[in-house]
Amino acid sequence: MNSENMRPDGLDADAGGRPGGAAAVVVGGGLAGVTAALSLADAGLRVTLLEGRPRLGGLAFSFRRGELTVDNGQHVYLRCCTAYRWFLDRVGGAHLAPVQERLDVPVLDADRNRLGRLRRTALPVPLHLAASLATYPHLSVAERAKVGRAALALKGLDPADPVLDGQDFGSWLAAHGQSARAIEALWDLVGVATLNAVAGDASLGLAAMVFKTGLLSDPGAADIGWARVPLGDLHDGLARKALDAAGVRTELKTRVTSISRTDNGGWSVEVPGERIEADTVVLAVPQHETHDLLPDGALDEPDRLLDIDNAPILNIHVVYDRKVLKRPFFAALGSPIQWVFDRTDASGLASGQYLALSQSAAQDEIDAPVAALRERYLPELERLLPAAHGAEVRDFFVTRERTATFAPTPGVGRLRPGARTKAPGLYLAGAWTATGWPATMESAVRSGISAAEAALSTLDRPRDHLFAFEEAAA
Repeated sequence: MNSENMRPDGLDADAGGRPGGAAAVVVGGGLAGVTAALSLADAGLRVTLLEGRPRLGGLAFSFRRGELTVDNGQHVYLRCCTAYRWFLDRVGGAHLAPVQERLDVPVLDADRNRLGRLRRTALPVPLHLAASLATYPHLSVAERAKVGRAALALKGLDPADPVLDGQDFGSWLAAHGQSARAIEALWDLVGVATLNAVAGDASLGLAAMVFKTGLLSDPGAADIGWARVPLGDLHDGLARKALDAAGVRTELKTRVTSISRTDNGGWSVEVPGERIEADTVVLAVPQHETHDLLPDGALDEPDRLLDIDNAPILNIHVVYDRKVLKRPFFAALGSPIQWVFDRTDASGLASGQYLALSQSAAQDEIDAPVAALRERYLPELERLLPAAHGAEVRDFFVTRERTATFAPTPGVGRLRPGARTKAPGLYLAGAWTATGWPATMESAVRSGISAAEAALSTLDRPRDHLFAFEEAAA
């Protein structure tokens, strides 16, 4: 690291030659940190972004494995994720992660050998899903009717009600007539993928937010988008270019060791061998790391951060010598398999087919040996995909994110802090902060914008360029 470039910020010209003035340090280069850095730089601040890893993107990244470029896990977003869509536009990557024209999710039942689809029409809410639900073969006629009544009851809930935060979604569903089959075939099909928890382990408040926003707000809100290129191209490559263009000084492989107040009321950020001074600091790192870096008095009860548990996601990667799946993705019932995506083109695979299995709420399998996972999941793929019979498995490997998301357990809402702290000039960002969303890419981006908005408000800087959260999900 060049020590000349790490002189006290706010005193000299920055790397882009702009005169001294308000300076900010963002700690953490995930989506939250990159968003905060871009938002602050766009308002004219001189920004330094510090990331301990050798890349940007946090837990949504890519790596090389032979000829493949592999995402650590399959990430999707919905049309209602307007903040993440703003982020894609801001870094110039929206065309690389398009959204379905209309929601269409193939759902394969392994036990009954039946294919169903969750699709929408252009009709207004809630009629946009009525035709799909009426013909959904994985539920009985009586179960479909009860699902409709539960959805209407869910629409009447206020996700921000703290009472809902303390209740679990599974009990609420049972009280509203939802059978175990309905929970498996519909509610958990969506909820596990978005919340990273089964209904019985999830906060009713967060579940209500997910279903109201995604399925009951706008006909197109739940249309699915995903990257057609490696995530690293978006969250690292394009993000770095956007940061450079905005004049942000980005330092990778630079871990912050401490944060403290200076005699003049500013902040001093310590990294090995260097000290950076700034007017504003945004901590955009996981909750436990944030706890360790927080100065005394920044939060009333900082140990609450340690009570925000993590939940794992397991990703299984299978490369076949031939095409075994015609669809871009599908969800499964009656099988340990949850969601399967075709990543062949995105990975750069020249021949054969590469499938990625995304397994959320994977507490029981996150530490299972690769051999055991292979023995379990390859037969399941053959059961779901007849074309896989006789196909050669060229590669089978696993990626594990033990702290993929915060656990959306009942009561977690009261533990999530907002962007502002009691220490002037110090702000928090991260999907685990109080965004109102579960731990998604959308939540991460929203948190970065919230931290930037709070900082700019305090500094009396313009905020018109910031994404408006109330923007419609059209």
